[in-house]
Amino acid sequence: MNQLLSILNTVPEYPLLLEAVRKQHSAAVTGIGQINCSHMIAALRQDTAAPMVVICQDDLAARRLQTELKDFLGQLVPILPNRELTLYDTAVVSRAWEQKRLRQLYDLRTGAVQLQIFTWESMSQRTMPPDTLLRAAFRLEIGAQYSMETLSQQLTASGYTRCGMVEGPGQFAVRGGILDVFSPAADRPVRAEFFGDELDTMGFFDPATQRRTENVESVTVLPVGETQPKLHPEGINGLCDDLKYLISRQKRRKNINEALIKTLEKDLEKLENGTSFPAADRYMGLIYPEMATAMDYIPRGATVILCDQGNLKRAARSRTEGIGMQLDGLLQSGLLAGELCDYVCQWEDFCGQLQGRTCVYFDSFGGSSYPEECRPKHLLPMTAKQLPSYGSSLDTAVADLAHYQRMEFATLVLCGSRRRAEMLQEMIGAKGLGAMIAIPLSVCPQLGQILLTDGTLPYGMEYPNAKLAVLIEGQLIAKTETRRKPKKTGATNRQKLNSFTDLTPGDLVVHENYGIGRFVAMEQIRIDGATKDYIKLAYQGSDTLFVPATQLDLVSKYIGGGGEEANVRLNKIGSDAWQKTKTKARKAAKDMAAELIQLYAARKRQEGFAFAADSPWQKEFEDNFPYPETDDQLRCIADIKSDMESPTPMDRLLCGDVGFGKTEVALRAVMKAIMDGKQAAILVPTTVLAQQHYQTALARFRGFPVNIGVLSRFRSATEQKRTLQNLQSGSVDLIIGTHKLLQKSVQFKDLGLLIVDEEQRFGVSHKERLKEISKGVDVLTLSATPIPRTLNMALSGIRDMSTIEAPPQDRYPVQTFVMEHHNAIIDDAIRREVERGGQVYYLHNRTETIDQCAGSLRRRIPGLSVAVAHGQMGEDALGEVMQAMVDGEIQVLVCTTIIETGLDIPNANTLIIENADRFGLSQLHQLRGRVGRSTRHAYAYFTYKPDKNLTEIAEKRLSAIRDFAEFGSGFKIAMRDLEIRGAGNLLGAEQSGHMMRVGYDMYLKLLDEAVLEEKGEAPKAPDCTADLNVTANVDPDYVSRGEERMDLYRRMAAIRSQEDADDLLDEIIDRYGDPPKGVLNLIDIALLRARARLAGIRDIRQKAGDVLFALNDMDFDAISLLCADPDYKNRVQFVASAKVPTLKLKLAAGVDSLRQSKIFIERYLKCVEK
Repeated sequence: MNQLLSILNTVPEYPLLLEAVRKQHSAAVTGIGQINCSHMIAALRQDTAAPMVVICQDDLAARRLQTELKDFLGQLVPILPNRELTLYDTAVVSRAWEQKRLRQLYDLRTGAVQLQIFTWESMSQRTMPPDTLLRAAFRLEIGAQYSMETLSQQLTASGYTRCGMVEGPGQFAVRGGILDVFSPAADRPVRAEFFGDELDTMGFFDPATQRRTENVESVTVLPVGETQPKLHPEGINGLCDDLKYLISRQKRRKNINEALIKTLEKDLEKLENGTSFPAADRYMGLIYPEMATAMDYIPRGATVILCDQGNLKRAARSRTEGIGMQLDGLLQSGLLAGELCDYVCQWEDFCGQLQGRTCVYFDSFGGSSYPEECRPKHLLPMTAKQLPSYGSSLDTAVADLAHYQRMEFATLVLCGSRRRAEMLQEMIGAKGLGAMIAIPLSVCPQLGQILLTDGTLPYGMEYPNAKLAVLIEGQLIAKTETRRKPKKTGATNRQKLNSFTDLTPGDLVVHENYGIGRFVAMEQIRIDGATKDYIKLAYQGSDTLFVPATQLDLVSKYIGGGGEEANVRLNKIGSDAWQKTKTKARKAAKDMAAELIQLYAARKRQEGFAFAADSPWQKEFEDNFPYPETDDQLRCIADIKSDMESPTPMDRLLCGDVGFGKTEVALRAVMKAIMDGKQAAILVPTTVLAQQHYQTALARFRGFPVNIGVLSRFRSATEQKRTLQNLQSGSVDLIIGTHKLLQKSVQFKDLGLLIVDEEQRFGVSHKERLKEISKGVDVLTLSATPIPRTLNMALSGIRDMSTIEAPPQDRYPVQTFVMEHHNAIIDDAIRREVERGGQVYYLHNRTETIDQCAGSLRRRIPGLSVAVAHGQMGEDALGEVMQAMVDGEIQVLVCTTIIETGLDIPNANTLIIENADRFGLSQLHQLRGRVGRSTRHAYAYFTYKPDKNLTEIAEKRLSAIRDFAEFGSGFKIAMRDLEIRGAGNLLGAEQSGHMMRVGYDMYLKLLDEAVLEEKGEAPKAPDCTADLNVTANVDPDYVSRGEERMDLYRRMAAIRSQEDADDLLDEIIDRYGDPPKGVLNLIDIALLRARARLAGIRDIRQKAGDVLFALNDMDFDAISLLCADPDYKNRVQFVASAKVPTLKLKLAAGVDSLRQSKIFIERYLKCVEK
């Protein structure tokens, strides 16, 4: 785009503006459109060395400027976000927006950013003074000396929370000489390893796997939030003194404000006790006596650009009024002291700060009055127009080009692609006009010349005085980011074995051989001089089982359906009840596997249509997608195309949450089908969803010769009849419809692809008709029910399944509050969302009282448009409510969890949940995903009843929610919870019953075995158990947290190969430093068990000076060969009294039993193979 910027040199006013800015003179440019303003800002950025800050009136104007500057400069210019002040009492609040602000302000102050966009709101908001931020921030550099104690104190003062494992911004962990810290200045946490006080090595690590990803020389550590009590000039004690003084002043007043004194005393107590205090914004004026805004971060010598100062003034007035009203309410309720209400900068103060700065004013119209403190020295009135895009109308473009050529204009046309440029060149040639293609653009057009090049802008530009026009052919949207190749990601050990990370005493567990018991504790026992860890499990009566930590893979956490654990009975050790239950569940799993495999085989026998490889049109269609695809999307697209190109009919299930991009994947399959002359159909369960898909399809296929029809009750009988005729004749390429599509009257000319959305919501009769329609046709089923990764693995041998687990990039963070439910706060949140034209989800999960709740909201906020939605309403009534919500007619939707897998409504950006402590973490995660689907700030309020005595489970859940809200951590637990809800839907009622009886993990094992058996593959050999008298434990001094030790035991026990072992050992060394002997022995025992399993050994047990090896089968030849080995002469015996074939090895003196057992198994393996 360099040439596009350099053409401004032909516009007479631009060189004058450039000279003024270089001389640090202020200037005003008038008479230009928005695109011309962006064009000039981009050119100034390229032609000057000083940093630049652009101030816009609001978020919308800032985002538009950002998009246009990206087109001109090829880089994304940061927009300083605004943030919500936390002035109410909350248990916890998420800090993602604050952290973005601090990072950008720090970069601006330190010169790391050369071009920055502010909105009036984000610029005028009070913040941490620059000097305080620079003092609080520090760098970690390799080779430098640090005291770990001082670092911990610095981090705590900056608002960091010390924890066992770092998962989100604002957390740090210390393990010996290793410091993990997640600073808002970086996208990933960093692990710093010290040798004494010297920082030896440092690298970023992945919070999900805790594995180091890349080394780094230095990192910056920034405070966690903008208001940190410990950053008061006199520290926390100074702030407490200020509060005491404030309280004494209040008490001396004539009209004592009791509510305010109560608030101040309560806050003082929290600060003195060092408890969490999220509402520190109340005392910003005390913590930072000096008023500071983002303006104070702009470096001296920087150019300040004001876009449309008339609108800026209006935005300033409106902001002052808005914050005034908000603060009035807080003052009246005694939550805020009157002398501490200085939170925004006024227009007059802002103008004062412009004094002595270089300012550029861009305005659409002249005649504006400029601030006295910074009047422009140069007034540059211009004539510059903003031109619209031509859409797909090439004829109009040609007519305009002819006009420009007659007027001797230099004309540049930006085309979406080379092919579009070639088409345009042909059309221009047919009209007798000459145009040249210049891709890439290396020269500017001459007067009277038309140049066609590739590129995109939202609007065209005309500069009449310079006889210059830039036209936009493009209805085609350019890619916003370079495409990425899909990464191959296998499930890591951690992902497969997450169920143990959250095991606490009292939890139900399932032992493969003994059944359901209760986890009591982890105990260290010393036997024959060796220290070993055991897991103590309680069974029915007084039965107790000690499971060696090396055999933890035989134990899994019990997860039934819906978490109702009260009805689960513990098994009795020694009874056959567990084996009977297991047998029943195994039979059920076998029946399910047989049924599924039969269905699959029948489909494979049918003859289908093999689609051709991708055409250029397909590529163009895919390039028009305006967002970068996620790796999951790319993988799913590749799977689907591969299925379509094979002659066997496709039958694939695509799973992923609403908003994760399933529709885009499906539409690419539709395009592929239509390119081969086939018709495609999308079947959806509701009219509202049909309408939403129809709108999406119209937008995506615009500019392509694709005819789209829709069948639903929103269409009149005449329209439906016409659509059916066109479908039969083949003139409709894509039909979207509800169950009306399944009527006998619907006839296709040549159906090639059927897409079924939310299959589980269609009845049995519908499914029978579906089977008829889909014979020999490629079928893609979409589901928003997240399929558990483990269940996916179990079923992947039966059904083709693709999952999208990652949300799209750049989802804006949702500002999350966890707080007691107070109507005043909730009403305020609703009013603010409605005032900015947005919509609210209010979640009240009791259908009996939901109408009362809606009525209460209407009474408290007059004029509010409130509707109710819950699962007991009729389909039509529910459809109408949801359609009204989509159309923006409803401001607040009071609903149950029915919205969980609902529609995509980008305008709904506030979510309020009553009794959040009753929901599972994963449910809250999914519900929170309903908001934050647009570029606007989104808010989630997780509320619980005031002064409610929470149950132990609810308290655990609430503390997990707090971690999740504040740091985005605790997510592993959420995924486990999510797996079960997904499993229930997928397995059906009968199978779910069996799953309840044996637990989720055990059921999956049985299902896995059944699938292998049905496919005629050999079942997996049973795992070998081992118990040797060697020190095999993870010492608490090495890994202090019990949960982390448990996780390591679980993962070590699951090692099956040297590769697994190396991988885990790398991670252990990276996270905890050099491992002691006990940890290395645990890994060796796991490898020993894996080799023993291959040799057909089921148990290894040491008794005094002997080791007993229990075999699955008696192999006389192998045993004879082993006994003949000179090393084992008179040392190996067959134990005749044992219930299963058993060999006894007499240990040689002076060598540990682990090493001797390893050698013995390798020798025995060789004998077996001979």
